Amino acid sequence: MNGGSFGQRGSYGSLPCYGKLSTIARKQSSKMPPASSRDKERVLLVVCRCLGRRRVAMLLLVALALLVFIWGSLTVSKETTSPIVRPMDSIHFDNSDILSHPSVACRSRANSILDHPCHKFALPPPPPSGGRRFGPRPCPVCYISAEQARASIPCSSSASPVLRNLTYVVDENPIKIESHGGSEFGGYPSLKQRNESSDIQEAMTVHCGFVKGNRPGRQTGFDIDEADLMKLEEFHEVIVASAIFGNYDIIQQPKHVSEAARKNVPFYMFIDEETETYLKNSSALDSNMRIGLWRIIVVHNIPYTDARRNGKVPKLLLHRLLPNVRYSIWIDGKLQLVVDPYQVLERFLWQQNASFAISRHYHRFDVFEEAEANKAAGKCDNSSIDYQIEFYKKEGLSPYSKAKLPITSDVPEGCVIIREHIPITNLFTCLWFNEVDRFTARDQLSFSTVRDKIMAKVDWSINMFLDCERRNFVIQVHVYVLSFYYQGR
Repeated sequence: MNGGSFGQRGSYGSLPCYGKLSTIARKQSSKMPPASSRDKERVLLVVCRCLGRRRVAMLLLVALALLVFIWGSLTVSKETTSPIVRPMDSIHFDNSDILSHPSVACRSRANSILDHPCHKFALPPPPPSGGRRFGPRPCPVCYISAEQARASIPCSSSASPVLRNLTYVVDENPIKIESHGGSEFGGYPSLKQRNESSDIQEAMTVHCGFVKGNRPGRQTGFDIDEADLMKLEEFHEVIVASAIFGNYDIIQQPKHVSEAARKNVPFYMFIDEETETYLKNSSALDSNMRIGLWRIIVVHNIPYTDARRNGKVPKLLLHRLLPNVRYSIWIDGKLQLVVDPYQVLERFLWQQNASFAISRHYHRFDVFEEAEANKAAGKCDNSSIDYQIEFYKKEGLSPYSKAKLPITSDVPEGCVIIREHIPITNLFTCLWFNEVDRFTARDQLSFSTVRDKIMAKVDWSINMFLDCERRNFVIQVHVYVLSFYYQGR
């Protein structure tokens, strides 16, 4: 055979290494190395033998490849947990950040807020004073991705302090015994019953609308078709709801909704027969009673002549219409949702360990100032506003001041409500509705009175976030657009 000898090469190319080591081992020297050195040489000999075997080498290569894969996965995971900061100057962002989630996961409530990707996010400083002043504007808000937000749904409900079991008054023949006792739909609760409802007990029965009939929406006033009632009784982790009465607003389609939310989050729009007639004549309503994402729920036998009061029923009594829902987002009919509902809930409820969230008014913090602004704008009969405020003053209402901190405002911007449906939040909205039913329909005037009575009894609070943050995830169609719309009708 031509060429040099292959020597002692074996089939796996391992013997040259072995032969070299064995030669060294057999060499006699007058200066023999110590025993520890010989042991090291034997170890090296075994290693070389093992490395020379193809099967072991392949296993090592597989192990190395696995380590590289795990390292890469950790890197990708770190990148995907980066928060999404939605800027204030745009309502658009890349839908690639919103991913569907194959199954509902949940998180423990014990998770530390310090571990949250948005933990270090801070609002930018306000613009310098002076110069041209603009009206209220949105500000940046930090959201995690829709997929991560959906995986952040708490596994268990929030604690409901003291109150465990809440039931509602049923009265087929309510009788009005006081001049300002509310409505037949609300059951005419007396002042004595009103005061008792603020004394929080483990089990309570309170007025909460729908006093007639055996189920809200079924011969109670604010009646709903049986097929729709069955839909409303289904269990859902999250729903979004709105309402238009008196054909007053244009239905706005939500934007930037993840595929998971489209599949799992119902969007319910409550309307009256007047609004239904217009939608049918305009061909906007399809045969399945849907307009885009919105499932249209028609309400018959509405309890009030004032469309604004009718709108308070689904807004404040949503837990009665949808008894098997964990979380809800309410938006007024004039608004358009432009952020995924899972992201909104994660940002304003779950991240804050809150059960109720509502934005502050952008300018006013004091109920007395809000009352005067309502009178100046002709929002309601002035004498009715004066009567309500005087009544609250006798109960102890005082102007807002820093002494109320950490409460940051007495006046909400009530067009958005983000809530968990648990007994204490259900009680809060029941009592809030009773005030709207008894006094004026301006819910901003009664909000702090109900809140403060409950907070005085139990350890519970409301997340009142900034109005500019609210404007980040809902937008309102400008008035001039609406005027053109209605002129063309």
